[in-house]
Amino acid sequence: MTVQLRSFKDVYGQVFVKMVKTLCLVSAALLAGCQAGTTAASAQDAAAGKQQEQAVPADCSEGQSPLSQKMSSGATWSLCFSVDPKLGMVLSDVAFAPPGAEPIKLISSMSLAQLEVPYDDGGRMTSDITTAGFGGPNMHSLTETECAGDLLEHPIPTIGDGKKFGKIVDRPVLCSDMVDAGLSYRSGEVGELLAKRKDDWQLSTISKVGWYEYINQITFGADGTIRPSLGATGDLSPADYSDKDHGSAVGEGQQDHASSHSHNAVWKIDWALGGEAGQQIEQYDTRSTGKEGKHSPVVEGKYTKIASPATGRWKDSRWWKVSAPSLLNEDGHVMSYEIDMGKTDSFTFVDDARNHQPSEQGAGSGTEEIGYDVAFTNADECQVYATYNRGGCGRGVLDYVKDQKRQKLDDVVSWVAVGYHHVPRDEEQSPMEVHWQGFNLVPRDLTATRIDPPEERKDLNGQPDNWDGQMPPEEE
Repeated sequence: MTVQLRSFKDVYGQVFVKMVKTLCLVSAALLAGCQAGTTAASAQDAAAGKQQEQAVPADCSEGQSPLSQKMSSGATWSLCFSVDPKLGMVLSDVAFAPPGAEPIKLISSMSLAQLEVPYDDGGRMTSDITTAGFGGPNMHSLTETECAGDLLEHPIPTIGDGKKFGKIVDRPVLCSDMVDAGLSYRSGEVGELLAKRKDDWQLSTISKVGWYEYINQITFGADGTIRPSLGATGDLSPADYSDKDHGSAVGEGQQDHASSHSHNAVWKIDWALGGEAGQQIEQYDTRSTGKEGKHSPVVEGKYTKIASPATGRWKDSRWWKVSAPSLLNEDGHVMSYEIDMGKTDSFTFVDDARNHQPSEQGAGSGTEEIGYDVAFTNADECQVYATYNRGGCGRGVLDYVKDQKRQKLDDVVSWVAVGYHHVPRDEEQSPMEVHWQGFNLVPRDLTATRIDPPEERKDLNGQPDNWDGQMPPEEE
């Protein structure tokens, strides 16, 4: 089903149903056809209602389309969708409303900020966001094959932004899909099974740049988790074949070596937790103390505040927290979101390596290398792209960090870099199987307990006074 985003289809569907029912009363001769029309309209309205069960946000700007979705947990997501000629999909005013609570505004805007694809033999390197762009004609129309959910139309310019040249055409470019996300929880204590499944809301577009076709997807979980990800499919480059040191043999024998390459992606998240300012950043690390407890080694966890713009590298057991000290949950804990890298092939942008020295790395980085897995700056409208940025605010993220190093982090923007080193396989001819890269934004203390506890656990908050369930066996 294709839905035009610029209309409130759930409202129009209800009006259409009422009109059909009225016609049925006027003419008995048309009764059979009217009943069929009423049934079809009701089905149409129900399908639209599945995607928009709650009122959409009313404050989206011109060129943006409002979307909202109620989840299996009873929570509701709301946001504004738009398409930028270069950035592609942009989501703004992202808010999450726990069941029965007011929406919590989380993010002012989020999008990809660069995708660099350097080939291992040095023969090719593209910066797909700034050179080609993920919007405009590069953003392809979708069909029911690519989208099992609702196809949503949006006005897309044929040239640039469509203001001077070309025209603007409504095309089905956004897939809005509700998918089963598996088990949400299970607890089998004292002979009582508590279990529930959950769903995810996936918003995705597809952009074709060269021989690659990219699925730009952002998944919103029933628990408040956000998962930005990038899938790559299409075809191996027909022009980039090298040797065994820089690629992998595909085809018969050892003659055709498709060149290995990297997909270096950076996402930009402009936070709004607690308002347009007042956020703070902390880095969490664990370390072994070298001490032994009664049953296991003693490990300590520590937060380190990042007070000014900086870059950081990911390692095991490290993550970052974006918090709003002015926002407290019902337990009195500061509301925050955790940036969880999960898995990345860390990288340094080719453009950064060519235009910066190791000594220019951001304040507090504690590293002599150029590059980052995450960076934090203060919001600046001029700072759009991770590399090849235009304007007087710097060429890219490393410049943003350097120029703001004396500022206090307050209106926080996160730049999250996730790399994927692609070594071709025989199975990728052709087309290639989709490969994915991405990260997680996980709510931390956004609510005092889980947002949808079963009735039997609604009063459990903190250490139980009496626990009748099974305890783990003692180590001998």
